[in-house]
Amino acid sequence: MTIRPYQPKDRDAVRFVCLNSEGLNTAPADENEFVLATFCDYYIEKEPQNCFVAVDETDRAIGYVICAADYDRFVPVLKSEYIARLSPENPYYNAAIHSADGEEKHKADYPAHLHINILPEYQRQGLGHRLIDRLCEHLRKKGIPGVMLCVGALNKTGIGFYRKYGFTLLETLPGDLAFGIKLQ
Repeated sequence: MTIRPYQPKDRDAVRFVCLNSEGLNTAPADENEFVLATFCDYYIEKEPQNCFVAVDETDRAIGYVICAADYDRFVPVLKSEYIARLSPENPYYNAAIHSADGEEKHKADYPAHLHINILPEYQRQGLGHRLIDRLCEHLRKKGIPGVMLCVGALNKTGIGFYRKYGFTLLETLPGDLAFGIKLQ
C-alpha cells in the first residue's frame, strides 16, 4: 500500500471508507448524512491539502487521515455549511453540534483536528501509523504545534492505537475521549 496526498478522484472512495471502516454499513440514511457531514466532507472539500490516503495497487483509497489545520477556521465552517445540511429533525443533529464544540479549550496547544479510518480488511497492517506519520510530518512543516481528535469512549481498539502512537488523553467528554499530540 502507498500513502499519497488526497486527490479529487478519491472523494467517493474516501466517503465509502468513512461509512464502512467498522464493517459493511447498514446504518440508516440520516445517520450516514450525519457521519459524512461531521467527520468527512469538510476536510476533503475545504482542506484537501491536509488529507492523505492509503491506496491499494489499483490506486483506490482504502484508508485515510484527514485534517483541519486550524480549529478556529474549521468549526464555524463546519457548523454553517456542513452541519447546516442536516435537518434539525435528524436524530443526530444535536450530536453534530456537540461534536463541533467539544475540543475548543484545547485549540491553543492542538489547533489541528484529525480523523482517520481504514477499511477493515486493511487494518492492523501498519497503515494507521504510516498515515499519522505522514500527516504529522506535513503539519510540522507548516509550524502547527499539535493535533487533536476525539474517539468514542467505548472504542477500545482506537483508544489503544492512539495511546500506542503517543497521543495524550486531554479530556473525557460525554461519550468521547479527546486526545492530542504535540508536534513541535
